[in-house]
Amino acid sequence: MRWQIGRRSENVEDRRGSRISAPVVGGGIGAVILSLVVALLGGDPSVIWQQGDRPTTESPRTTQAQDKMADFVSVVLADTEDTWSSIFRQQGNTYVEPKLVLYSDAVKSACGFARSAVGPFYCPRDQTVYIDLSFYRDLKNKYQAPGDFAQAYVIAHEVGHHVQNLLGISNKVQAMQSQVSEVEANQLSVKLELQADCFAGVWANRAERSRQILEQGDIEEALNAASSIGDDRLQEQARGYIVPESFTHGSSAQRVRWFKQGIQTGDSKQCNTFATASK
Repeated sequence: MRWQIGRRSENVEDRRGSRISAPVVGGGIGAVILSLVVALLGGDPSVIWQQGDRPTTESPRTTQAQDKMADFVSVVLADTEDTWSSIFRQQGNTYVEPKLVLYSDAVKSACGFARSAVGPFYCPRDQTVYIDLSFYRDLKNKYQAPGDFAQAYVIAHEVGHHVQNLLGISNKVQAMQSQVSEVEANQLSVKLELQADCFAGVWANRAERSRQILEQGDIEEALNAASSIGDDRLQEQARGYIVPESFTHGSSAQRVRWFKQGIQTGDSKQCNTFATASK
C-alpha cells in the first residue's frame, strides 16, 4: 500500500504514554454499556470485567516499528476522512470526522473502560475509534492476516461504524434488537458488521481512484483479513464446531462478499445489507 506520502490526520490522540488499569467494576453503568458494545461488535464482554484496580502512569517505550505503525494509522484515518467527506458532500451532508485513540493495554472511553483484549472498537458516545497497536501483531500471527492493507481494512471497518452512527443506522439497529429474540438480535448485528465491511470496501475503491494507494496483492490482503476473522472460522478454531445462530460479525464468506461489494462498486448505497439475506 502506498501510504507514506499521504497526509496525516489531526484527529489521532496518542495515549500510549499513559497506561491505565481500570478499577474493578461491580456493575458500573459505563462498564455495562461497553460490555454491550463489545458484545455487539462480536468481542468477549468478559474482558471488560477482568481488570486490575491500580492505575499506573509508567510509560512504556515505543519502538521505531511501533511509531511507524502509529504514523501509518494516522495516514489511513486521514484517507478515510477525505473519502467520507467527499461522499457525504455529494449527498448534501456534512461528515463529522471521528477521533482515533492509540493506547496500550487498557483505555477509558465514553463507553467505559476496555482492555486491549477486546480488539479495535468504536465508541458511538464519543465518536472515537480505539486501537491498541498490538492487535496488528495478533492480526498477522494469530489470525494469519499479514500486510499493511489488511491493517488499513481494520481501521476502515471501524470508521464504517462511525458512518453508521452518523447516518442513524446504529441507533435503529439497537432499537430493533431490544424488541426481538437473541437469535434475531445476532442476525441484526451481523448485518451491521457486514455493512461496515462494505463501507470499508467503498473507502478502498474511492481512495484508489483518487490517490492510487493500492499495490499488487493489497486487495488479497484485505480479503484474507476479512475471511480470517469470520465468525465461522473463529468459532472453529476456538471450539472445534460452529454455531451459526450465535454469529455476530458474519461468516468468512459473508465478510469477503460484502467487502468485495464495496470495493467493486465504490457506492455506499450498494451496502444495504438490511435489504438482503446477507448471504
